[in-house]
Amino acid sequence: MKFIDLFAGIGGMRLGVEQAFGDSAECVFTSEFDKFAVQTYKANFNDSVVHGDITKITSSEIPNHDLLLAGFPCQPFSQAGLKKGFADTRGTLFFDIERILKYKKPKAFLLENVKQLKNHDHGKTLTTILEHLNTIGYKNTKYELLKARDFGVPQNRERIYIVGFSDKSIKFTFPTPLYQKTCVGDILEQDISDKYTISDRLWLGHKRRKLENRKNGKGFGYGLFNKESEYTNTLSARYYKDGSEILIEQQGKNPRKITPVEAKRLQGFPDSFKIPVSDTQAYKQFGNSVTIPVIKAIALEIKQAINIS
Repeated sequence: MKFIDLFAGIGGMRLGVEQAFGDSAECVFTSEFDKFAVQTYKANFNDSVVHGDITKITSSEIPNHDLLLAGFPCQPFSQAGLKKGFADTRGTLFFDIERILKYKKPKAFLLENVKQLKNHDHGKTLTTILEHLNTIGYKNTKYELLKARDFGVPQNRERIYIVGFSDKSIKFTFPTPLYQKTCVGDILEQDISDKYTISDRLWLGHKRRKLENRKNGKGFGYGLFNKESEYTNTLSARYYKDGSEILIEQQGKNPRKITPVEAKRLQGFPDSFKIPVSDTQAYKQFGNSVTIPVIKAIALEIKQAINIS
């Protein structure tokens, strides 16, 4: 089963697919723009050839493949297509997925995006994406919102997944959530460096902003967790800035940020996954990545669907 990895980041989608398909999976093309993400990707995957900006790569340069993977950024379609009308995808990065699917016609694709895509521009963006996929031959397409914490990972991360097949007769269903009990203590390291403990000034600022938000009826603010907590808030790419969304309680001192290793575990990456970059880049990369067990569960359903058909 040959696949390509677009907007690859650090290879989270690839890792989940390889776990599902085993030795039968072969990545034949990778594209990623960010140089630090490429550094991490190359440190963890043996083939190490990572192509750059997908907008500058023609469809004919991409090898034949069975499955296309893409965790693509979501830009406002309505702004990008102002002159062409809303239904035009040019000017958005989804266009590059669309042109490759149209030209190479793989059996299947798996796309991932933030949950806000479902309601972006009153649902018009998702409708546009589905219409374009249908037009280029992927009439057998489904989407679903899935939560990381429903697949054994202690993180309240919800993402939209879109799966499509060129063969209309293929029967595919999204994986059933496991609903197994999760615990933040399972991902925590021991003997943490004091550098991850937040300063008095930052801690006071977090508490002040939470009080102000509460007064204004917003309800936003820092998230405080301990080893007994079922799950954390969603890890974001901006976590490196102040760590406010996920703070870990400490006895007798200020809370601390999670470590890069804990961020890795919070996304379901194995401990063997190498982190060759700074803490700042690591937080960005894991915050931008996917939750491996969710991708694996979807990929197993794709594998079964293709094999049964």
